[in-house]
Amino acid sequence: MSTTTSGLAGRTALVTGSTSGLGAGIAVALAEAGAHVVVTGRTRTRGEAVVAAIESKGGHAVYIPVDFAAGPDAIGDLAASASKASGGHVDILVNNVATLLQPTATADVTAERIAAAFAVSVTAPFLLTGLLAPEMARRGEGAIVNIGSISGIIGAAGSALYGATKASVHMLTKAWAAEYGPDGVRVNAVAPGPIATERNQEFADGIAPILARVPSHRMSTVDEVSAAVVFLAGPQAGNIHGAILTVDGGATTV
Repeated sequence: MSTTTSGLAGRTALVTGSTSGLGAGIAVALAEAGAHVVVTGRTRTRGEAVVAAIESKGGHAVYIPVDFAAGPDAIGDLAASASKASGGHVDILVNNVATLLQPTATADVTAERIAAAFAVSVTAPFLLTGLLAPEMARRGEGAIVNIGSISGIIGAAGSALYGATKASVHMLTKAWAAEYGPDGVRVNAVAPGPIATERNQEFADGIAPILARVPSHRMSTVDEVSAAVVFLAGPQAGNIHGAILTVDGGATTV
């Protein structure tokens, strides 16, 4: 694996929700850039498969099981286990975990659904950052990359709940940049548009009208979004703080 272009050799990276989809792609990309990666998620077989894929290419990774909906104790256990597995501290945190929601009319969204979505998509990264960022600040360096969405930037019918969680992630990015940046911790976000994951391929007909209005006329690939995360986590982005980097084919520009 190449470790010369991004400067992540010797760094440890925790990627939440990285047993499949975009999270798995980010984990692989960080490992290819030289980082030791902590893969997390509920499904052990998937997590171990991601670790095996990384190790098959000469990278280093470990899987830690966690249910991000289980509450503060589970998040605390993850922070402690990830730090231990990473040689004492985490250098890079990628807050990728989120509840994926199908378009739903606001009137049909229950209070329980709202609470569950915010618990995973907002509360979990909030608590995990609160546990790991202060240690980064004490060391005087670190990088946090949050995964937002263009749904947190532009409004769409049926996306009120999902958009609200992602808009929260964007604001947390800016607030954490202001809070931790003076101590050497860079906090930024990547806001993808539709991504060509297996899940989204199943809804290609519904996504097609959206892509027709996008300048690129296509979904982003997992590799393209992952590359943005690696960039923001690395030294080339050394003076970028509080940015929301869209990877959306121009969807938010038109």
